[in-house]
Amino acid sequence: MAAFPFVSSVPLCVLDTDSVLITVMIRTELSLRLGNSPGALAGVCRLLSDERVNILAMTLEAGGQLRLVVDNHVHGGAVLRDHHHQVTERDVIVTTVPNTPGALAPALQMVADADVNVEYAYGGGAEGSITATIVLGVENALRAAAAAGV
Repeated sequence: MAAFPFVSSVPLCVLDTDSVLITVMIRTELSLRLGNSPGALAGVCRLLSDERVNILAMTLEAGGQLRLVVDNHVHGGAVLRDHHHQVTERDVIVTTVPNTPGALAPALQMVADADVNVEYAYGGGAEGSITATIVLGVENALRAAAAAGV
């Protein structure tokens, strides 16, 4: 269940931890299962593109579990449901950190200090990019965000 359907695109917290700037947001992740067939992922991406929904982050597991963070999860979820995908929603933490060695550690330490378990993570930064974006699937996004001062 999404706590903040549109406000989530605005950084909820910007931290300066030992001169490492970390942005923390709560976003809604869309999750669905894809069939193991050529073009299944391309079809989902095309559906969202046709509706001008931008994919900000995604991961596809070997079993077909697709997780997406998009710029408008309400519209994106509706589009996928209209095309007979079973979509679930979950609040996740999206953090933007400098694309340098060790920059992610302070954000993960804040989550650990709040006694929140990271169940999965995905993301990255392009080589040469200033920042990296990481999605954290946590057991309690609100508690993890609160630990970051949100």
